[in-house]
Amino acid sequence: STWGFHFNMGVFSLFIVSKSGGLIYQQDYHPNAAKLTLNDCLRIASTFVGLSLITEQLSPTGSKNPTHGIEVLEADFFKLYCLHPATGIKIIVTAEPQTNNVPEMLQTLYELYSDYVMKNPFYEMDMPIKCDLFDDHCRRLMTKAQ
Repeated sequence: STWGFHFNMGVFSLFIVSKSGGLIYQQDYHPNAAKLTLNDCLRIASTFVGLSLITEQLSPTGSKNPTHGIEVLEADFFKLYCLHPATGIKIIVTAEPQTNNVPEMLQTLYELYSDYVMKNPFYEMDMPIKCDLFDDHCRRLMTKAQ
């Protein structure tokens, strides 16, 4: 594959949350993705950020690997994965429970974000992401997951 790993199963949705906690990107990639309104997506993103901050605070002190909040949340019919890069954004993916290589995909999504969003001279931090190249590369990555 182009990215050096292969998926088994599928990714439902992608959310990117800014450092300040606002939803800046959301796309569905699977026909069975939850049908959410923009307000639903905004509410889910802000709720997740709050829960993730609580888990950071509840994490035992002195652990060798300090936590950055929720990294995987398992439900009956999907898993939610979150990457917490040093830039402070959160990249969140919902996927079928059996989907493999999601951590590698999250890292690839962050590389796409760095290459096509952060290096875009017209992009302003914390604003919604409107970048066709980023959309196209994310879509290609996600279609590998189906």
